[in-house]
Amino acid sequence: MRFKSFCVTAIVTILGLSTAPALAQSGNITIWAWDVAASSLKLVLEDFNKKFPDIKVDVQDLGNQQVFDKTLAACAAGGAGLPDIVQVENFEAEIIWNRFPDCFSNLKDLGYTADIQAKFPEFKRTELEVGDVAYAMPWDSGPVAVFYRRDFYEKAGVDPASIKSWDDFIEAGKKIAATNSGVSMAQADFNGDSEWFRMLANEQGCGYFSTDGQSITINRPACVAALEKVKEMKSAGTLAAGNWNEKIQSSTAGTVASQLYGGWYEGTIRSNSPKLDGKWGVYPMPSLTADGPHAANIGGSALAISGTSENKEAAWAYLNYALGTNEGQVAMLKGYGLVPSLLSAASDPFISQPQPYWGGQAIWSDILATLPKIVPSRGTAFQGDADNIFKATQIKYFEGGYPDAKTALGDAAAQIASATGLPVAE
Repeated sequence: MRFKSFCVTAIVTILGLSTAPALAQSGNITIWAWDVAASSLKLVLEDFNKKFPDIKVDVQDLGNQQVFDKTLAACAAGGAGLPDIVQVENFEAEIIWNRFPDCFSNLKDLGYTADIQAKFPEFKRTELEVGDVAYAMPWDSGPVAVFYRRDFYEKAGVDPASIKSWDDFIEAGKKIAATNSGVSMAQADFNGDSEWFRMLANEQGCGYFSTDGQSITINRPACVAALEKVKEMKSAGTLAAGNWNEKIQSSTAGTVASQLYGGWYEGTIRSNSPKLDGKWGVYPMPSLTADGPHAANIGGSALAISGTSENKEAAWAYLNYALGTNEGQVAMLKGYGLVPSLLSAASDPFISQPQPYWGGQAIWSDILATLPKIVPSRGTAFQGDADNIFKATQIKYFEGGYPDAKTALGDAAAQIASATGLPVAE
């Protein structure tokens, strides 16, 4: 079924979608994605096709690593074999743009106007835009929160509302451990991940690289303070060792009182620990000081349209519906716990509704309230190199290989400079 132009304009106005020339009513498009993200893209197809019945969408769940590897290989081949739309992790996005700047379309040419860009927080767009080119549209985000066991905290007489600083978190952990046998306050993957450092550093406005991506800032005082605090929590027993799977097992077994992660972890807890319905709650991440910032991001992805797509207009219509409307974003949140980056989604009635699994707490209202406060953190094309260097440095520091965090991160900065050719910021 095809619509005349005046009907298209009316429909677009009703939907709140872009009226740019790149609006198509028909075409076949293919998407590469993974896991619950792929499931979420399929979830919104029924409603999308009510508005665009002649656009057929094939979502292919290939797995995270395979999407990344196949994308790089296809870009290296001039875009041959790419689908119309590709899911891209923010964490890895700049690796692709820097190596292959012509592999993906500039969404600004397809209807991604300044008004639509303004619907998303700056921290989500930082890694997706280079100069005047917008390579991808923000999708889900990872506003950090503390997920906690209400019963363990209550037994120890700990009010989560009283935990404002990381020192408060440490003291609360001691009380919880003393009153709940075999229960640790939280877990961190000290050997295989940089998660806790990145969350605390981002909270303090620091990261591996400067916001403009032109210098190395991992040795800045804010990053040093973040690493010092992570080690302090490890030494105090507040943080027990645990990788991804071990955290899930501990949460289900009842041997951990808290988990610090992006809001997307809500779905992980809820789906893996269904019998703990009503026993979990959420509170804001603590800060280095009680009156410090209490917002950070970890994780999240975006959707990009390939430069070789023969149906860019249809691809844009899907992107703008799935990611640019409250309807699409809230459906994904309800179905799979993907936290919207779209700022207006915070005003949807579902966001303020009590969530039964979470003890009747309106957790999404609390989590999404931090989005505008998150400081952008730049990945650059060297994110993987920097992260690997940091993880090795972190292990050495925890084992006593450096006299202090400042020396450790100074060494990491020097190694990153050698690997990347970027200068260490003065």
